[in-house]
Amino acid sequence: MESDSLKRSNWRFLVTAVVGGALVTVYAVAMPFIAPALRKVCLPFVPATSRQVENVVKMLRHRKGPLVDLGSGDGRIVIAAAKEGFPAVGYELNPWLVWYSRYRAWREGVHGSAKFYISDLWKMPQLEKKLELELEDGARVIACRFPFPCWTPDHTTGEGIDTVWAYDMGSCRRRERQA
Repeated sequence: MESDSLKRSNWRFLVTAVVGGALVTVYAVAMPFIAPALRKVCLPFVPATSRQVENVVKMLRHRKGPLVDLGSGDGRIVIAAAKEGFPAVGYELNPWLVWYSRYRAWREGVHGSAKFYISDLWKMPQLEKKLELELEDGARVIACRFPFPCWTPDHTTGEGIDTVWAYDMGSCRRRERQA
């Protein structure tokens, strides 16, 4: 009788441990995807379409200098730019997407020229000023779906969700001085 009670007790402990571990795992995996939806400005992950990636690559032709992708998601644009020979950097809020992007860059052989960083750009005050101060004149900032509110794009291509805005740092600085 005591043996059966001990077995049931061990079984309950095991079930509790497995269920608890599963819940912690689900929370750890789901939270980076759910948390952005709980912000004042909801920015869910929406992968770049193949058309959008093509539009970005088209904007990079006949250029040199690094590329910075803000809200790089799963890294499609950064990886495509790196494949075209550009040193490219992606900033993304979701750590799972950053790790996945790093893996994809490694798998596709561009991990040397494609870098990804976890960064909450909404907590970064005056992002436009920061980029103007830190990026070289040859740098081009590409924005997909969310243009910079204070900059005038040098080039725009695509329509609707495939719209891409390109900001050349040299032009942004010249316009700033003229204003």
